[in-house]
Amino acid sequence: MSLNPILLVGGSGIVGEHTARSLRNAHPDVPLLIGGRDLDKAQRVADSVGHADSIAIDLSAGDLGIGDRPVGAVAVLFTDQRVAGLRFAQSRGVPYVNISPGIIELGPEVAAYIHRPDASAVVLGTEWLVGATSVPALAAATAFGHVEDIRIGALLDEDDAFGPAAEADLERQTKVMAAALERRGGAFVWRTGDATSSRFRAVDGTEMEASALSPNDLLGLSMATGAPNVRFDLAIGVSSSRRRGEPLSAEILIELSGTDPEGNPLEMRFSVVHPAGQMPLTGLGVAMVLESLTGLAGEAPTPPGLYFPCQLLDAGTYFARLQQVGGSIVDLEPDGKSGKAVSMEHIVANLRSAA
Repeated sequence: MSLNPILLVGGSGIVGEHTARSLRNAHPDVPLLIGGRDLDKAQRVADSVGHADSIAIDLSAGDLGIGDRPVGAVAVLFTDQRVAGLRFAQSRGVPYVNISPGIIELGPEVAAYIHRPDASAVVLGTEWLVGATSVPALAAATAFGHVEDIRIGALLDEDDAFGPAAEADLERQTKVMAAALERRGGAFVWRTGDATSSRFRAVDGTEMEASALSPNDLLGLSMATGAPNVRFDLAIGVSSSRRRGEPLSAEILIELSGTDPEGNPLEMRFSVVHPAGQMPLTGLGVAMVLESLTGLAGEAPTPPGLYFPCQLLDAGTYFARLQQVGGSIVDLEPDGKSGKAVSMEHIVANLRSAA
């Protein structure tokens, strides 16, 4: 299919380069436009991925500094406090995704969407590693008749690569924001003070000290599953693989409990792991969202509307691509002592073969 270039605003950063490579590997002919403040750096990324151009981005300009150049979709890969990327996408009538604003920062983008709901497909993309948490959790939920609890523990290795934008986002969302959202007993409540501290077990069983975080997964999983209890915690430390003397990895621990379709107690605990850290997963998620938005995924382009990434990502296709980029799903022993357990690897294998 013919497509105008996909504009990656912040495309010269670590996430941008991983996104560009994921798109290029899946779609060798799709044109890319790598946008950044440093034109030389953007050009280096464009040259390395091929079939891409670079451009200097000016967020203070209504056209972002790109003039009349055609664009097929816009991805913003850092916190755009001007909402310039979204307003530009709406002016062009092209789809848009941003992966940085936290839950308490959604207002400007939601307001921009409300004022022009028919202009563009708008994706509130700040799910943890853009689908790597929400897609597996929702796939696991299909084994349940009723989901009572969803607990997410994300472990970032302290030596993992952080670009300046990602580091600023993490600093803001873990230290500047004094509270984190949780769903408890069916109500959305704010965790503050001592309630923001917690612990969870890593893949190797090591207990990690963690802090509350509220990415959009918390909202999406709560609404999609109806689970009355949903929480998300983040630990930054030594990953399980590095404790074994291997290279660092990114780990996402996902636990669900409730009842099966027959009403019997049911538990699941598994992890999503990537041996190269967080950025390959983030880049894959952004690339797959853009594929859905533009029709590159093989379906019709996503119509105007307001979306979370998990609503646009087909689970079977996601798991197949996850395997291709070196990620894996690992079943773990549930923390509870009651109820049967279901193999997540079996669910993944069925979905992947169907895709």
